[in-house]
Amino acid sequence: MPIVGYGMWQSENPKELENGLDVALEAGYRHFDTAFSYGNEEVFGHVLKRWFETGKVKREDLFIVTKLPIQGTHPDRVEKFMKLSLERLQLDYVDLYLVHNPAGLKVDESGLEILFEDGKVKPDIAPIEDVWRAMEKQVADGRAKSIGLSNYSIAQIERIVKSAKIVPANLQVEMNVHYQKTPLIEACAKHGITICAFAPLGSPGRKTYYEATRPNDAHLKVLVPALLEEQVVVEIAKKHNVTPAQILLRFLAEKGIAVIPKSVTPARIKANIDIFSFSLDSDDTTKLQSLDTKTEGTWGFDWTCALVGLEDHPEFQLAIQTL
Repeated sequence: MPIVGYGMWQSENPKELENGLDVALEAGYRHFDTAFSYGNEEVFGHVLKRWFETGKVKREDLFIVTKLPIQGTHPDRVEKFMKLSLERLQLDYVDLYLVHNPAGLKVDESGLEILFEDGKVKPDIAPIEDVWRAMEKQVADGRAKSIGLSNYSIAQIERIVKSAKIVPANLQVEMNVHYQKTPLIEACAKHGITICAFAPLGSPGRKTYYEATRPNDAHLKVLVPALLEEQVVVEIAKKHNVTPAQILLRFLAEKGIAVIPKSVTPARIKANIDIFSFSLDSDDTTKLQSLDTKTEGTWGFDWTCALVGLEDHPEFQLAIQTL
């Protein structure tokens, strides 16, 4: 897994995403992160097909990640959603397939869409160990080179490892200078599980995203950590003559944590991968470590904004516990 990847959450404008992907591929990105629930696998698939046909990049050059959606978090539905993602991506396999959320939800008669009743979702409780066995089958059948988890707590990871034939290759979680999650890093290292950080820049577009997608929910208080404006980060960026974003990404990369910043702005896309021409000294690292709030983060808020009722699922409650 290349340590810097291109993240696609909130990239719902097809033309913007297509342009962003072209810039990223030209800039040297080879790690790409999407998900069934992002609604953009088809756009990504069209871009991949075009690039493969030109011969400018080969399939084996890329590390492609997608995720089992929350309505697929049931052993009977894993393969179905895996195949749907491959169809949309126009691929025979992905390099990494992640369980997007340890909680599962009831689906409607189509078997694809989340079932809502009175504006709320309904938990579909299946043992996470059984879901993992269905994930292992995707490796055995050649649809995924490796499998992993997303948004799981330490206790849930331990349960998976205890019953697994294939230990998770990777855990994707919200991680940045405010949410450094040292105990989680240590727990994963014990089992050889690598980590990929989403929202490494704090996901600054999150507020605009919710305002656009949930315009009638004015009561929602969108939580966005202002990492790019942190005085410590800004000062270190000036010291190295780089951007605050590059400092935030380099901080995680130096820990061996992969990062998947999202952008559709060409200059930012190019800058986000250009983090290897400088390094942080011990003073920089100490100052950045001091920004840790030692709290979970905002990902639980993100999920329950879109899926009212998810908070009733016992596995979701376990997942949002402070690490």
